Amino acid sequence: MKAKKMKSLAFSLVCAAVLAACNGDDGAIGPQGQQGVQGEQGLQGSQGVQGEQGEAGQDGVANKVTALDVVITNARHAYAVYADSLIRAKELQSKIDKLVAMPSQENFTAAKLAWLNAREPYGQSEVYRFREGPIDALTKNEQNEFVLVDEQGPEGAINAWPLAEAMIDYTITMGADNEARGDDPIYQPGGNIIADAASFPSITKELLRSQFEINDESANVSTGYHAIEFLLWGQDLNQDGTYTHERDYTAGHRAVSDYYTTANTQGLGDLVGTGTCTSGEAGAANDICTRRGAYLKAAAELLVDDLQSVVDAWTPGSGFHYEDYIKEENATANLTAMLESMGRLSYGELAGERMSIAVRTDSQEDEHSCFSDNTHRDILLNAKGVENHFFGQYTRIDGEQLLGAGIDDLLVSEGHAELANELRVALEKSSTAISVIDTNAKLGTSFDVQIQMDKHKAEVYAAVDALAKQTEVIQKALDALGLNADDSLVGDTDEDI
Repeated sequence: MKAKKMKSLAFSLVCAAVLAACNGDDGAIGPQGQQGVQGEQGLQGSQGVQGEQGEAGQDGVANKVTALDVVITNARHAYAVYADSLIRAKELQSKIDKLVAMPSQENFTAAKLAWLNAREPYGQSEVYRFREGPIDALTKNEQNEFVLVDEQGPEGAINAWPLAEAMIDYTITMGADNEARGDDPIYQPGGNIIADAASFPSITKELLRSQFEINDESANVSTGYHAIEFLLWGQDLNQDGTYTHERDYTAGHRAVSDYYTTANTQGLGDLVGTGTCTSGEAGAANDICTRRGAYLKAAAELLVDDLQSVVDAWTPGSGFHYEDYIKEENATANLTAMLESMGRLSYGELAGERMSIAVRTDSQEDEHSCFSDNTHRDILLNAKGVENHFFGQYTRIDGEQLLGAGIDDLLVSEGHAELANELRVALEKSSTAISVIDTNAKLGTSFDVQIQMDKHKAEVYAAVDALAKQTEVIQKALDALGLNADDSLVGDTDEDI
């Protein structure tokens, strides 16, 4: 329980003591009684405003919270969430290395599970976007030093979507849903990076970096979580390997044999049958599977590199951005950025680009993690990140709970308790609506199927509406604290929400 809650309790008890003064000076609720001013629960008692759980109470949040307190907590939690993302990415890299070296079904399943686990902390980190921070702006200058330049950061290389999977590996045509994906001639069937050894003789992380959004096509995504996702799951086709508009409940069905080579199947014996490389149902030359494994390993290495650079920038004591972020003179600007990020993620990115477009157009390609059918987690974790900012909290992947000064504390401290409660309620409503989407998926109805069913479409729209209303209250918080966001909270989408 935060100390401010104990203060509220103490205040109520003091009021009760005053109203019941006729019970006597030394009685149970008199000035010196158990609940009196000097009593155990009174103003100066062990649980009172000045007591051990009082104004500077044991939960680490003083009664008077400043913008700097909130910003310092936010910086500590930024380091934690990105460090957790890096830890999980390195675990994923290890599982991928093992899969490519020995492509058993067990190793294939372990790599997929590691990818899913890697998404859990990263989804909560996305609330650190929409400001000039490391994820959106970290790059190197001519002196090879890390600096911040708006829109030059690694976010796209880490998490861009949707992607033109036809530029990476074999695909089947999915009709109008993806006719705009991968229009460059070299990325048509038979011309992808993995298949085209003539144009791309060696698959390295430098090659993947050079092909990212090539020809200024945003769908030409060659790196990051979703490139890895595609290489692990393949296209999200029906269980029989076909694509129809009426989708089934399964994720992608890439076979582990897509990683078989004459070298890496020697020790697997009967586990791999003939040990022949495949590209889907078709057989493929041994070199194709070798190149596919090289692509998967290079993508994992790049992901680790990019996350490492973000972690380094946020590291307490040595990270250049962390040290600048917690300076007192930057507190107001960074508090503003926190609220702006909360609003823009809630409205434009999550409600608009990640939910409204998908459900309005019934587009499988416009759901976030379409190959693995993990979109329900993306949605929930993004919303959780917004909550973490408000409450000054984050739970690390090892279970450690980090608590500190939150925006809720600051609003109360500045005399806006009713507004703090209004925003808390708005966040709870969004969380409740989104939990329905998450639960439906866990019960077997993936997000791409939910957006085709009237009952579930209504539930998705309810979450979109809750996020929009949540954004309105975030704007109220900015106004109440006298802060002006650099950009509109509702300007990142063309969706009519």
